[in-house]
Amino acid sequence: QVQLVESGGGLVQAGGSLRLSCAASGSIFTINLMAWYRQAPGKQRESVAGITSGGGTNYADSVKGRFTISRDNAKNTVYLQMNSLKPEDTAVYYCSAVTIKPTIHTYWGQGTQVTVSS
Repeated sequence: QVQLVESGGGLVQAGGSLRLSCAASGSIFTINLMAWYRQAPGKQRESVAGITSGGGTNYADSVKGRFTISRDNAKNTVYLQMNSLKPEDTAVYYCSAVTIKPTIHTYWGQGTQVTVSS
């Protein structure tokens, strides 16, 4: 079992920055991939950024160059630094963790609201 707790959301003006945190606990040694997703009202949940246990990263085209995902293994925490925020970044942001042993399973955090005003 893996537990995820997000923090760092809030209200920011367009062009501003926020940093989201996702603290993992439990069977963290089984985590293969951690990622951030977001879901805006009336839209499907979409992938924002991911980071593998080896440190490889990937980003959605819409956030490349503005968002940075990173991890602090000592703190079992993954971060999403969001710069140059746009109103279209407004959404609930969710942290996820994928484990592959004993079976493939995705864990989710409770979500944190990010609102970007124009």
